[in-house]
Amino acid sequence: MTAVELKPAVDIAKLMQEFVEDCKVRHLTDETIGRYKSPLKLFFKFVAEKDKSVYEVDKFVLKDFIQYRRGQDIDQKTIENNFTALSTFYEFLCFEGYTYANPVLPVRKRYLKRYKDDDDGGDNFDESARKLATVEQMAMLVNSILSVRDQAVVLTLAKTGLRRSELASIDIEDDNGGTGNVNWVEQSITLTRKKFKKRSGRTVFVDGETARVLKRWDAQRKKLYPKTKALFVNEYGERLGRNGIYNLVTKYAHAVGLHEPKSDRIEDHFSAHNCRHWFTTWLRRNGMPREFIKALRGDKRKDAIDIYDHIDREELRKAYLAFIPQLGLE
Repeated sequence: MTAVELKPAVDIAKLMQEFVEDCKVRHLTDETIGRYKSPLKLFFKFVAEKDKSVYEVDKFVLKDFIQYRRGQDIDQKTIENNFTALSTFYEFLCFEGYTYANPVLPVRKRYLKRYKDDDDGGDNFDESARKLATVEQMAMLVNSILSVRDQAVVLTLAKTGLRRSELASIDIEDDNGGTGNVNWVEQSITLTRKKFKKRSGRTVFVDGETARVLKRWDAQRKKLYPKTKALFVNEYGERLGRNGIYNLVTKYAHAVGLHEPKSDRIEDHFSAHNCRHWFTTWLRRNGMPREFIKALRGDKRKDAIDIYDHIDREELRKAYLAFIPQLGLE
């Protein structure tokens, strides 16, 4: 194949199979791959109804797709997620030589205002559009939760900045009966490398009030005889998933007036990701150095000088304990 030749076109089923295999080689989780499939199938149907193939998609088709989704009364965030899937798919087509360019990137950047550069699920460091809870509001939210498990979930999200998938992945024990991802002595949680290759092997810390709630939940969890080693389990004794975490957070946030599910405005919503936003913002406002926050969040280190900026683990732990807000839990 020369530099100007393209691979012969294959049918959609074969193309999707290749795409899924490529995602697996890239160490994307099954959950992420599943989230890509649904909008892609919808888009393939949309393109077919226009008598085009996926190889012929251009900016005009993509603009029409945006309008089509908006005409279905689909919210902006969902459309953005649709285009994340489309961009990842066309990036695959380019890499494999099925197309010359990714037509999604310029359309996404021009028409979807909250476009993020990081297609692999990363977060912008500054998310000023999102609702920022005050320390008092977060304390009100956490203290309003009577369920030990649910309080532990929300508190851990707020005090560690973990993503939903990262929180769901935490195991309380390992294959040898050890303590798994949780170190009770150091009061830390280490993400499993094989599950989160790009942001794994990192350690996040918890403070005294979070550790106390987690230990109360651990004691209660053991009485449930769970079917999994996961720290957080659902009512069936199985690992609590991303959707369960999302529903849990929004339920309690709605109850205390922080979340308005019927509003189209992002600033009226409060979900698990707002806990990460709260974590980041209040560490910054309390004076924690930016590079320390990036290390705790697991952000990509993009600047060349970052590779020389080694942060001592104990120094990071002490800084965390000094700057993380307290929520008045006993």
